Amino acid sequence: MFRFITARDQSLMRLANNWHAPRWIRFWALGATRAGDGWLWGLIGFIILAFGGAERLRADSAAGIAAVLSIFLFHRLKRLAGRRRPCHVEPHCWATLLPPDQFSFPSGHTMTAFAVSIALSQFYPSLVFPLMFFAVSIAISRILLGMHFLSDVVAGAILGAGLGYLATLIFL
Repeated sequence: MFRFITARDQSLMRLANNWHAPRWIRFWALGATRAGDGWLWGLIGFIILAFGGAERLRADSAAGIAAVLSIFLFHRLKRLAGRRRPCHVEPHCWATLLPPDQFSFPSGHTMTAFAVSIALSQFYPSLVFPLMFFAVSIAISRILLGMHFLSDVVAGAILGAGLGYLATLIFL
């Protein structure tokens, strides 16, 4: 099973790394990845704190705990797995983004994006579509930019969603 996943990851990596994406996709991928650096979640947290109504403190607390747990867990898992990033395996044809660390598995950007999005959407169901759009955009951008393999992103999304849901159980 591991060889099957690795072979598919390598194939997709080569497609992404050698694809001369249109300018708008490059712009979107870089913007999504930069949004996943954390400032977007902080901005959303402040907006919810200011305008979120009665649920705002519980929602921000759940999202904050989900984010902290996500960051702690992905740092540990990356060191344990020690998987090299796609950009270290094969050069990318257009992305020149420097990775934040040397390890690929799991995607920390994706894990945190899904953790925060799931936590907030439990309190504000009307925000589920924009939050999921941001989370999925961040995840896809990590693949397109050669920062992660597909399995890194899938694992990050699953783990992040689980952490987001668990964090809301504390506050619901």
